[in-house]
Amino acid sequence: MLLFACIGLAIGSFLGVCIDRLPRNESVVKPPSHCESCQHRLVFKDLIPILSYLRLRGRCRYCGCTVSPRSLWVELATGGVFAFLYWWCIVLNPDLGIVAFAVMAFYACLFIVIFVIDLEHQLILNKVIYPGMVVALLLTLIPHPWLADRMVDRLASAALGAGVGFGILLLIALVSRGGMGWGDVKMAALIGLVTGFPLILVALLLAIILGGVVALVLLLFKKRRRKEGIPFGPFLSLAAIATILFGTTMLDWYLGLFRALYHG
Repeated sequence: MLLFACIGLAIGSFLGVCIDRLPRNESVVKPPSHCESCQHRLVFKDLIPILSYLRLRGRCRYCGCTVSPRSLWVELATGGVFAFLYWWCIVLNPDLGIVAFAVMAFYACLFIVIFVIDLEHQLILNKVIYPGMVVALLLTLIPHPWLADRMVDRLASAALGAGVGFGILLLIALVSRGGMGWGDVKMAALIGLVTGFPLILVALLLAIILGGVVALVLLLFKKRRRKEGIPFGPFLSLAAIATILFGTTMLDWYLGLFRALYHG
């Protein structure tokens, strides 16, 4: 588990680069990692996940400017997710195996990037969503623990999930007249490709509940005015990851509860 956590930390460092550069339309490969303030190129000892940040107390080694703690949190989150997925796919459910781990880890990284960029910039980038859709479609060719066994059924489920996700949030965007962004609509289609149908319904419902609870808390504590928008991408991201892991269980629980109430 420690090995997978370390791999996650290293990948989280790269995700931090993506989060920094993609909104600025910069390459995630060139130029090499450097300080945003003094432009000095960073060497290996400056790039060790978590340790470099803590050792330098969140400052650049060369100019002393403060480095955003967000890079630290992204690394920690990614490392924690990789450790959890290893435990979930290899230890707790060994029948899932390394393939399921790799698929879940990819989607977790994708949604972490979307989460942070939308939280910081209120943007859901096409350059993240469209490649994510292509990869999600390709990944339906291999068995998923939350999709059907037959490939044709997986493709049909993914296509239906994408259409339903897109359609529901498109309707909300049209009715709300700007209350829902077009990036959210396209992201719902991406989540539908990932989760398939009917789990896309679980993901959207969970995202709406999470968003509503957070919005209510912010209003109660007067952290936001009533007319101020709250980015929906972070809630979609959290809901997507939760649905990948627990969506089938949540759906079975809800249907079981509905049947019990109906027959009772």
